[in-house]
Order: sequence, then C-alpha cells, then structure tokens
Amino acid sequence: MTIERESLRWNGWGPISQENMLPDDAPQWTWMREALGMSHLPDTKAKPLEAITMAPCRLSDDTIARLSAIVGGAQVKTDNYERAFHARGKSYHDLLYLRAGKLDLAPDAVVYPRDIDEVLDVINLASEEDITLIPYGGGSSVVGGVNATAKSLGGNVITLDTTLMTRVIQIDKIAMTATVEAGIYGPALEEALQRHGVTLAHYPQSFQYSTLGGWIAARGAGQQSNRYGKAEKWLVSVKAATPRGIWVTESTPASAAGPNLNQLLAGSEGTLGVICEATIKIHEVPGRKDYRGYLFKDFSSGVEAARRINHADIPVAMVRLSDAQETYFFQAFSSTSSTTSVKARLQRAYLRFRGFEDEPCLMLIGHEGDNDTVAWAQSRSEHICTSLGAMKLGTSAGNRWYHGRFGSPYSRDPMMDHGIGIDTLETSTRWSNIESLREKTVKAIEEAIAANLPEPGGRGIVMAHVSHSYPDGASLYFTYVFPRQLDREVEQWQAIKRAASDVLLENKGTISHHHGVGLDHAPWLAEEKGAIGYELLKSIKAEMDPVGVMNPGKLLG
Repeated sequence: MTIERESLRWNGWGPISQENMLPDDAPQWTWMREALGMSHLPDTKAKPLEAITMAPCRLSDDTIARLSAIVGGAQVKTDNYERAFHARGKSYHDLLYLRAGKLDLAPDAVVYPRDIDEVLDVINLASEEDITLIPYGGGSSVVGGVNATAKSLGGNVITLDTTLMTRVIQIDKIAMTATVEAGIYGPALEEALQRHGVTLAHYPQSFQYSTLGGWIAARGAGQQSNRYGKAEKWLVSVKAATPRGIWVTESTPASAAGPNLNQLLAGSEGTLGVICEATIKIHEVPGRKDYRGYLFKDFSSGVEAARRINHADIPVAMVRLSDAQETYFFQAFSSTSSTTSVKARLQRAYLRFRGFEDEPCLMLIGHEGDNDTVAWAQSRSEHICTSLGAMKLGTSAGNRWYHGRFGSPYSRDPMMDHGIGIDTLETSTRWSNIESLREKTVKAIEEAIAANLPEPGGRGIVMAHVSHSYPDGASLYFTYVFPRQLDREVEQWQAIKRAASDVLLENKGTISHHHGVGLDHAPWLAEEKGAIGYELLKSIKAEMDPVGVMNPGKLLG
C-alpha cells in the first residue's frame, strides 16, 4: 500500500484534505504576534502550482523511451505536479522556495520502479547517459537530502521514487527479523507487521509520510528509540542497487570479519546507491504502554534524572525533557481561550505554592512491554524523578502527548501563511556537556535572529528538549520561531543556521543526531569527521559511483 502523490501537498506537510490546525480566527494568532513582537501578521500564502511556469522536461525522447522500457510508460512522470512534488524535501528552507514558486530544482522526470532489477537498470541508464539520479522515498528530509540538484549546472535530473516497492518479503518470528522492501511507508509497515503480532516500533515525527529506506539512509531515530534503537541499531542487512551492481550486506548476528558494512549504507543518503530491501529487527507488540509527565523545578534536575534513569538500565521507551522555554511555549500556545486561561492561572498559582514558579521543565517518560516489566520500570523511573524534586503529573500529560505526537508539523504551514518562520535542528553530546551546549546554542540562535529581524521590537522564541538519551549522553532538539524577513528570508535562515551549526561543532556536539547531513549540513561534515575520515568517505563514493550520478552534493558536498 502506498500513498497517491496527488493527495499530498507538494509545498507543505500532509494531505491536501488536512484541516487547518490554526484557522485565521484562532486565538493563538494574537498571542504569537505579541510574543514575537510583530506589529501585524502579514498575508504570506503560498503560490499555487497553476500560477507557476515550469521549465520543460529536458530529457530526450530516446531517454524517455528507454526509461519507459524499464519501468513502463505509466511509471515515468513528466507532469508539473510530479516534478514539483519531487523538487525538494520538507525543510523550512525548502518550503521558502516551494511556496514562492521557485522550482528551478524540479527534476526532468520521476520514475517509479517496482523492484530492485528495475532500480538497477535505471541506475545503469543514468550512469551511461551521465544523468543525475535522486533516490526518493517519502520526501520528508529536512536537510536538503532529496533536492533535485544536478551534478553540474544545467544538467539533467531524474528522481527515482521507491514507493511502489512495498512488499513484506519475510517475517521470521524465530529470529525476530523481517525483510521488507524499502519504499513502504511507516503506517503500512506497522499495519503489516502488527497483523503478525510484531512491530518495528520506529516512530519518527515524520512517521505518517516517511519510508523504511529513508529512515535507514538518514540514520533516523524514532520517538521510542531509547527502547527500540535508532535505524543503525535495528538494521540487520541491506540489499541495495548501486552503479557497481547489487550489493547485499552481511546479515549474521555478530561478526569479527572486518568492519560491518551495513554501517556504510546506514547514513549514506542515496550517495552510494538505492536501498531496495532491508532486514530489520522486530519485537512483540507491547502488551502495555505507560506514558507519564513529571515537572522539574529546573532543567538541570531533569537532566540529572534522565542520566540516572539511563545509568540504572531501566528499560524506558522514551525520556523527553523540555526546557523552561519549551514548557512555557506549549502551555501558553494551548491556553489562549478564556476558559483555558483561567485554568492556566490556577495552575500557575498552584505551581508557585509548590515552589515551581521560576523555570519549571516538563519531562515525559514512556514505558512499553509486558505488564510486570512496565510496572517495575515505571516505579523505578518515578522514584528517581521524585527524589530529585519532581512533581508527578500522572498519565494525562503523557497520553495527551502520545495521541498528538505526529501533529506538530501541521502547524508550520499556517504559520508560514502569516509571516512566521519555524525551524528545528538537533545534536547530541555527552551528559557533562548537555547544559552548556544547550545554553550556547540557544544564545547563538537568539543573537542570529535578533540581527536579522524585519522590524524593531521583534524577537524570536528559542526552545529545546532532550529527545533521546544514552548511557553516555543525549540528543538536544531545538525549535525556533521568529518573524520572517520577507525581502531576504533565505539569507535570514542561512544566518541562523550558520550560527547554530558553528556553535555545535565548536562545543563538542554533532552536526546531526537523526536528521542527517544532506545539503544543509554538508559544509560541516569534514570538520566533524576529520581529514582522514572525510577523505575515506570520498574515496568510497568515488569507488561505488565513478560517474558521480548518485544524489550529488549531499553528505559530502
């Protein structure tokens, strides 16, 4: 089962039929305008596709005929909608171009192969004719990972969409692995697995509109990766089509036969080939899920609780700690009606009485598994939290987050309709560096926003949370909201991105914990990997893709 492209927004998130989460009369708009210091909210609606003149397909009739012979004429798309849909990913930076109708990067054609042999034939054609080939799954990249960027100025581009490759090939309940084609979307994958009582349980925020192959290609993380692992942890083996042929990686549980080559394809971002099948680790569907909230008096106490939970080997599915700014933002964002504002005032009065008036920070903890394990783990986690002064909020806060956990991206489009920018970035670092890195990154983003505002009195909102944690450290996920400089909005974004990225690497953070590298983070990869490591990656790319047609510019710049 796949998703018809025509049902999705080519220049935004989700289905065309999606209800607007923030209609023009929503009370949140007044609060946001005041919080951002904006004199008014401009009308910045996206340009419709029918008002955009796109460059024609530049592929020759012979190339189109060769592609049609491989995948069938119906699976070679050159219409404006398909080309616009596959022009870029879903980052804020991408949407600035898409919403403005700037489709210079649109591919010349989109092909939909149905199996690995067809993928290999398309790769061989692209190599023979020196045509850029962009592997594309759900297209949810937020780092420029699927942008239809040609290898040379004016060069032809084909996007290879994998979403017709959706078979569940095998479920092995003895070894607890499944082999699945890589173009399957998250919901279809879970539906197929759970019919057999098993789950991958990989739930990124993009879950509804991202694919198995994309998760692997970007070394993605799910919201419950504390328990189930990031993509590189649950990946067993890959079958990929490359310019050098079909590559099948090792699949044994463990091996000392040199480096594990699965780790070259996990995070390769389509630069070495196209991931067509993957064998993955699966689990029994958990019998119980328990998500609860805790309120800490400050961020430091919450970080210490997360560290202790990890060091105690408690089998948590998720530990998510919002800083004070994020805790306040989401409370205020949902408390703008007269009824909820009264409730919010009562809550604030109670918090002051309990000593939480300064910078309370919300932690959400999730446990999944059988009833006894969840009960034991929940009790141990709660003991650690309360011993550090946390207030128990019960399951209501956890359940509210759980049932709305895929909803945040839907608020970005209406914000962009009203002159408001919103973007995210993430990193990871050691426990001893978490608080320092958060403070320095927040400061860098705040200063960059302040230096790039459209009017006096404007300001940004910068917030962060610990999203994933490990025995030795954790991921920090930053969200920033700001008034857009409509006459130089790309330059504004670039200034903020540069400032934040420089600070991350200068202060012992990674350039990305789970979003990947793509085009946006490529300028910082050499510094993170070091000269030897970076040259090694370039050598592997040259060996696997000698003509250089596979997703050029991504990862290695």
